[in-house]
Amino acid sequence: MSTRIRHPYLDHPGPIPFAHRGGAADGLENTLPQFRRAVETGYRYLETDVHATADGKLVAFHDPTLDRMTDGAGRIEDLSWTDVSHARVAGREPVPLFEELLETFPDARWNVDLKTESALHPFLDLVERTDTWDRVCVGSFSEARVMRAQRLAGPRLATSYGTRGVLNLRLRSWGVPAALRRSAVAAQVPEAQSGIQVVDHRFVRAAHARGLHVHVWTINDPDRMHRLLDLGVDGIMTDHIDTLRKVMEDRGVWV
Repeated sequence: MSTRIRHPYLDHPGPIPFAHRGGAADGLENTLPQFRRAVETGYRYLETDVHATADGKLVAFHDPTLDRMTDGAGRIEDLSWTDVSHARVAGREPVPLFEELLETFPDARWNVDLKTESALHPFLDLVERTDTWDRVCVGSFSEARVMRAQRLAGPRLATSYGTRGVLNLRLRSWGVPAALRRSAVAAQVPEAQSGIQVVDHRFVRAAHARGLHVHVWTINDPDRMHRLLDLGVDGIMTDHIDTLRKVMEDRGVWV
């Protein structure tokens, strides 16, 4: 690793394997059993998304509505927690509260995508109440939302860049002047976007020069995993948790 540790969240000896939504390939994404399987497979870093219900409960769920993944329906921010708690992912598993996940897996670290503005304050209140600042890193496509979270929480909260921050880092890697938020500890990025390569030697070098980790999502092919690890990325998020573990074991970097 060529980057220094800027936040306790990143304290891991080697490239970080992330279980994306707990391992979405199994079809039970963001559920308690799926996160448990990831932990039992050896994952310490888990990725999830959060929404707030109409009564302010923070749930681990990707979509804004229940329709795609559950036997329920409706926008989460318009529903009470009681309504959401009756829905079942794949007709089987309940939607978990994020607080439940923090309690159930006390040794896990969480990469959290704040999906909506309404989730921001409930999330920060929960992390404050449970004193789990070292166990969470906040990301979002919205750079403005991440910046608001950072301003409210200060340096105790680890954050990654939003879309604008990633774009500016990509421009910097090409030698184009662009403003960068200094408080971020990671650039969490797709390998490519809209046909444009994001992660290459120049991007990784530019990030590391600024003390930033590079975490790449969502990588499910072993050849791509090897390529990214060859480039020196600091973390990979995957739906296929067994595949990433095998790749890292073969390279001698699974911890």
